[in-house]
Amino acid sequence: MTAAELVDLAARVGPVLAFLVAITIVAEIADLAGVFDVAAHWAARAGRRRVWALWLLVVALACASTIVLSLDTTAVLLTPVAITVARQVGVPPLPFAMATLWLANTASMLLPVSNLTNLLALHHMHLLGVGQSGYLRLAWAPAIAAILATVVLLAVRHRRSLSGRYELEAAPEPHDRVLLAIAALCCVALGPAFVSGIVPAVPSAVAAAVLVVTVLVRDRSLLHRVSVPWRMVIGVSVLFVVVDLALSHGLREALASLVGTGTGAAALLRVGAVGAVAANAVNNLPAYLALESVTSDAPVRLVALLVGVNVGPLVTVWASLATLLWRQRCRSADLTVSTAYLAREGALCALVAVGAALGALVLVT
Repeated sequence: MTAAELVDLAARVGPVLAFLVAITIVAEIADLAGVFDVAAHWAARAGRRRVWALWLLVVALACASTIVLSLDTTAVLLTPVAITVARQVGVPPLPFAMATLWLANTASMLLPVSNLTNLLALHHMHLLGVGQSGYLRLAWAPAIAAILATVVLLAVRHRRSLSGRYELEAAPEPHDRVLLAIAALCCVALGPAFVSGIVPAVPSAVAAAVLVVTVLVRDRSLLHRVSVPWRMVIGVSVLFVVVDLALSHGLREALASLVGTGTGAAALLRVGAVGAVAANAVNNLPAYLALESVTSDAPVRLVALLVGVNVGPLVTVWASLATLLWRQRCRSADLTVSTAYLAREGALCALVAVGAALGALVLVT
């Protein structure tokens, strides 16, 4: 690769990786400050002692968070709340954790800010003359179909664990009120910041800096308990470089023959299926960047690709950054979910949700 190509790649990948590091720091400090404990207790009270109601509340929060704040934010900030609230009321945490994982991916179609791939596709939508309105016109039906299919499948697969009632426990132990308040304000402020049009890495970096300074002032020993995912950053960087090199050495031509042409039902199903398989093979961001070059000739083909790379990456743990972040938050919460279980259940959800979303896309075009 030439120096110019490396600079161009860094310009595209840098903000993604900066966001990944910053939002992880925010989540770690918010967890230590007790934000998730308090939020979980409030959710338990809102559930009115019915497990189904509590789970549906988490589902609604996961959908809203993903649509408005982005899938990575859901994986980082909502997953600890879901696990904590389940444990506080004495029910299995797995159905709650799986809801945040799957919906972080499958609910990320509706708005451009929901997923970085959507923002990348929006650029081509403008070039094709349809803009954001054209994106919304094409994306709303597959987005809703993917969410509904995911929620129904989750409810069916975990119906036994979600029956019955629960008793409320006492409020969590008092925390450092100053640190708790500042961490909570940072988490809340990220919402409007992420939909303001600013690159997500900027507000997340500001929030991380504010929290690090606060911890240094209040209790600097807490910084030793903050884990930054450097290995994940290196791994994702390598993936981007490999895909970029491959595109320059024949991959683009091979992908063009693989996804085919046209905007008919069969052609759109083909694009979505290739996108889902590619995302699970190499991660959805490099998969999108690779396939974008051979599907950006029509807006509907781009949306079909988004269905594959947004809704489909549920089988492998590296298929999306959200899944990697989710697994890290689960480990921090001492919840172990095997790779085999994720692959088996994720394949089923990907098949159902991608199929429903592509079917809805065909109907509205």
